Amino acid sequence: MYSLIRLKTLASCVLLGLAFLPRAQAAPDIVPAPDGCYPNFTTAEGCQALRFLTGGTANTALGWRALYSAGDSSFGVAVGAGALVLNGGDANTAVGTAALLLNGFGGRNTATGAAALLNNTGNQQGQGSFNGAFGAFALNNNDNGFSNNAMGDSALYRNQAAAANTAVGDLALENNDATGDGAANNNTAVGASALQNDVNGSENTGVGAGVGPNIANGFNNTYLGNFVGSLNGTPDEDSTIRIGDLSNGNGAGSLECYIGGIWNNLQPVGGSVVVVTLDLDNDHLGYDPGVATGGKAPAAPHRNAPQPRVRPQPRQAMLNDKVEKLQATVAQQQKQIETLTAQLGEQAAQIQKVSAQLEMVRPMPRVVENR
Repeated sequence: MYSLIRLKTLASCVLLGLAFLPRAQAAPDIVPAPDGCYPNFTTAEGCQALRFLTGGTANTALGWRALYSAGDSSFGVAVGAGALVLNGGDANTAVGTAALLLNGFGGRNTATGAAALLNNTGNQQGQGSFNGAFGAFALNNNDNGFSNNAMGDSALYRNQAAAANTAVGDLALENNDATGDGAANNNTAVGASALQNDVNGSENTGVGAGVGPNIANGFNNTYLGNFVGSLNGTPDEDSTIRIGDLSNGNGAGSLECYIGGIWNNLQPVGGSVVVVTLDLDNDHLGYDPGVATGGKAPAAPHRNAPQPRVRPQPRQAMLNDKVEKLQATVAQQQKQIETLTAQLGEQAAQIQKVSAQLEMVRPMPRVVENR
């Protein structure tokens, strides 16, 4: 009796203590719930992750509102708060807070880093697709640009509509297509701050830290070497090659130059062969026609003058083909799911049948006569 009184008293104290504890907030209305395995190979973990998923296959969302408005999109992977929050395209991968935050219909994009490809929206014509961004704020302002690859903090930061650009290095091609005209295409920049101030230039290649800072609207230039083209007097030029010349701003440029494959290729001066000359004031290469040509310059070989390229057209045919393949894959997976569901139903029926048979053969409990 004493023990029973003690237990009742203890229980009353515990209940009284719980009554004064702070009450837990009710879980928000999350559909689907944040835990568990969902149909069509879907996984969600986080507050309102995949909140408005209506169809689609094989989506994975981890983080606050990750893939929040996924709709019927498929094969999306979002890791981080707000990653792919407005996504409507397929096969996008976003790793980092706000990565691909505003992506609409863009597809086949990969963004790794906080706010990478933040403003990418895309459309159903394939624009805003096939982009790769690795680094915080890489391709941050990209809207409809496609087939761009940026690796490094703020690489291709202001690109909006231009396409087929490659930037490797912090701030590489930072201002490319800052006007949104979509003319700054097919540029390649490798190195920290490489071609940093290119705005509407196209077909430019710059390799080296700080290379080509004066290229703004020029096209078809090739610069090689750290800070080549950084001299204040270096113009915004076209169709020019600069390799370690005086324009790097150090006052000397490269002091020695070695190029293989020349010593064993004798070319007698005359006809179309001339003597290469060097202007010692600025490293500008030229030629001397030589005595054999009578002091006359040889006829220039016929070449079409390069023209700045306009924005490439989206790869619509490729996109349509991929969409058809994705639809076929989804249909096949749906059939597999239906088959598995039917098999599970058959197994459940068999289990119930076996259970009923066991009940029939179970021995009756014996009654012990109390004498």
